[in-house]
Amino acid sequence: MFSTMSFDLVFFGGTGDLTWRKLMPALFQAFRHGKLPGDGRILAVARDERSDESYREFIRERFAEVEPSKRPSDDEFARFAALLHYRRMDLSRPADYAGLKAWLDERGADTVVLYLATSPHLFPVICEQLGAAGLNGERVRVVLEKPLGHDLASAQEINRVVRSVFSERQAFRIDHYLGKPSVQNLMALRFANALFEPLWRRESIANIQITLAESLGVGTRGDFYDRTGALRDMVQNHALQLLTMIAMEPPSSSDADAIRDEKLKVLKSLKPFTPESVARDVLRGQYKAGMVGGQAVPGYRDEVKVPADSTCETYVALRTEIQNWRWAGVPFYLRTGKRLAARDAQIVVNFRQVPHPIFPGMSHANKLVIKLQPEDGLELHLLAAKGSRQTDALTPVSLDLDFDKAFAADRVGAYERLLLDAIAGRLNLFVRSDEQEQAWRWVEPILDAWQRDPSSLKLYAAGSWGPPAASALVAREGFAWAEEQ
Repeated sequence: MFSTMSFDLVFFGGTGDLTWRKLMPALFQAFRHGKLPGDGRILAVARDERSDESYREFIRERFAEVEPSKRPSDDEFARFAALLHYRRMDLSRPADYAGLKAWLDERGADTVVLYLATSPHLFPVICEQLGAAGLNGERVRVVLEKPLGHDLASAQEINRVVRSVFSERQAFRIDHYLGKPSVQNLMALRFANALFEPLWRRESIANIQITLAESLGVGTRGDFYDRTGALRDMVQNHALQLLTMIAMEPPSSSDADAIRDEKLKVLKSLKPFTPESVARDVLRGQYKAGMVGGQAVPGYRDEVKVPADSTCETYVALRTEIQNWRWAGVPFYLRTGKRLAARDAQIVVNFRQVPHPIFPGMSHANKLVIKLQPEDGLELHLLAAKGSRQTDALTPVSLDLDFDKAFAADRVGAYERLLLDAIAGRLNLFVRSDEQEQAWRWVEPILDAWQRDPSSLKLYAAGSWGPPAASALVAREGFAWAEEQ
């Protein structure tokens, strides 16, 4: 049924970075893998004047910047380009929306997906115009790219306008981390296997660490990044979504709302921040000049379009707790940053020591490492006896599962999966408005405390693992970050 479904996919911001750098390559991979429904059109809309042919050429040139294994051959691109169309639109002109509606109504596809790959401040005007033009019928879905708002009030305003035009089931708030195969495996790991669930609680787990580290700096995005910062860019969405998936109760089914109800309960159970707990449990940093991969790199304040006196954070580490029966008293440590020692996204579940050690020198507790990037897999760290002498100390060993090797066929990338889900109407991997607003509600006291005290910013050398105080944050409870263990 899926292969014969007709669809129209419209990209607002069709010449922007996100569209040509992420979305078009993802759609091409779906096309190459035979997963894109057969009867489809892809329409880019933007302000400049172009023909279909000149837009296709624009995308063909941009594909040269994609990693070689994902570039189309000339024949593949010719077939893919036949799906691509272009319309000039001024997003504030009702007549342009009427023209778009006429173009879509000509064919009357089974599904219309409107992807807002624009700056979020344009979401309200686009949604209002879509509603006024009648582009919000049952077959229409709207995809909203992050960041959804700058704070709770702006997120609520965007949601208010979206809700006035589209039902919740038509609104797909995208968080590309949720499309990663490794993140989907979090659900499989917990709810398809009997091995871990009995241990997935305070009695067995000492702490959980979520790390989203990047070795790159802000590049040419200095202007955007300086208005956003690491807390809004990575914690409010990606890190908190990962936390909900690792901590949620088993949902009653795989239905989208059953899953999202449980994620929302986790967000509502997070210990609220006060000015005192922000000062104690949240650390913010900014990178200064240093060495990454043997190359000297500039500090954040020397990057393009960044003010010389900027107090924007490029690093956040924090401690929180989930106040419910399963997790009471278990510290959750979240950290993210730019220009760190490695590109590394992982979740580390540190188990408690055995209650009564009987072997000499046994100091390593078990841990489960869920690797998100650059590798995608699982590591289970155990202790074993070499068997050479009865008095030998135990030796750490690990079971290492590489999903890319385990699943030899082409695996679906994050945006590819999410675009296919939006076309098919599957909401499981998208964020509901109440989840998103609750996440803002939780981070807002941190933003308020930082605004009152900009001097709390700590500098760290590019190429390090962040400010030294981040190690102290976990060490005060007798723990250490994964790279220090």
